[in-house]
Amino acid sequence: MNWLIKTIGSSIGKKIIMALTGFAFCGFLAGHLAGNLSIYGGKQALDSYAEHLHSLGPLITFAEISLLIFFIVHIVTGLTLFFGNLRARPERYVMKKNAGGRTIGSATMPYTGLLILAFVVFHLMNFHFVDKTTQTISQIVFSAFSDPVYITAYVAAMIVVAFHVSHGFWSAFQTIGVNHVKYMPVIRLTSTLIGLVIAIGFGFLPVYILLFS
Repeated sequence: MNWLIKTIGSSIGKKIIMALTGFAFCGFLAGHLAGNLSIYGGKQALDSYAEHLHSLGPLITFAEISLLIFFIVHIVTGLTLFFGNLRARPERYVMKKNAGGRTIGSATMPYTGLLILAFVVFHLMNFHFVDKTTQTISQIVFSAFSDPVYITAYVAAMIVVAFHVSHGFWSAFQTIGVNHVKYMPVIRLTSTLIGLVIAIGFGFLPVYILLFS
């Protein structure tokens, strides 16, 4: 038990936690996007999908609680690593180092993470914690996405998520030891493609509703 506590408390242990919870979020995003594609089938298809989720009862509740726990652990661990790195290097280098394949995604991970947190809270307030007894899911969604301001904020948030995931996905593989010169270029390319799918897949949904609903 002591070795587990020491591992979790170490820098590499925290990075492994970030990797595993990050994989969980990638899986959630994939499932969430697949479900959201029902929007293209119209309001009835979206309501049918929502009813199917609610019919799962305790399973969907368990999934939501698990996701919330992963989310909190991911945020707390990420912030711990970030502030730990700041304490270890209180003064910035005179010249920025670009070694190690540093990208926009890697350089902005803590900041995009906080922006995603703010968006998730805002998103839940508008879609999850609302009165569903007097309106259907499709009415909630189509009403929100009829507002150009909300659409702009949503699309911008999806771009931020795409940057975060495009770095986080391949970095997670690197953390768990998959860092072979033969496979890493493929993993990096896959990460970029996943980022594009997230940005386009989620980002176009509100635009579609605004233009064609």
